[in-house]
Amino acid sequence: MSLQDIYAHTQEMMNKSIESMKKEFGTLRSGKVSISIVEPICVDYYGSPTPLNQVGSVIVQDANTISITPWEKSLLKEIERAIQEANIGVNPNNDGECIKLFFPPMTSEQRKETAKEAKSIGEKAKVAIRNIRKDSNDKIRKLEKDKSISEDESKKAYDEIQKFTDNAVKKIDELVKHKEEELLKI
Repeated sequence: MSLQDIYAHTQEMMNKSIESMKKEFGTLRSGKVSISIVEPICVDYYGSPTPLNQVGSVIVQDANTISITPWEKSLLKEIERAIQEANIGVNPNNDGECIKLFFPPMTSEQRKETAKEAKSIGEKAKVAIRNIRKDSNDKIRKLEKDKSISEDESKKAYDEIQKFTDNAVKKIDELVKHKEEELLKI
């Protein structure tokens, strides 16, 4: 493995960590509802767990309502059960045609709690970034020990990995700050 391979792998892994954090942010409820709230929910479809958006149409009707219209009416009860088991904070309303989820407006207390959750997700992402840095530095150390690279090259490599880490942490901080602002804005 060359230094270029280590750099490429490090950047790829750090980018994946940031993308994972963004995906997790999508599950947090902000002022208006988003279909990402129901994305993790799976329905028992003929014996296999199937994502909600693959058994019906999932749309946001307004700032507080999500509507789920199954392609097969026989799935209404299964979808209703899956939503209740997912415990997303609302009870499904089944009108025989579709299921509606009415989300009450968030209180300022709920907004603050969700902002804390966003910070926590950001901290987990930073820990992942630091672990990636450690793995990369270990690989560089091994190259130096095997005499594949000189001491000067290893010092430069450590600096390069630190630059990647600093950039990733800065990006995480920006994303967390943006998410907090979004959550606390009424």
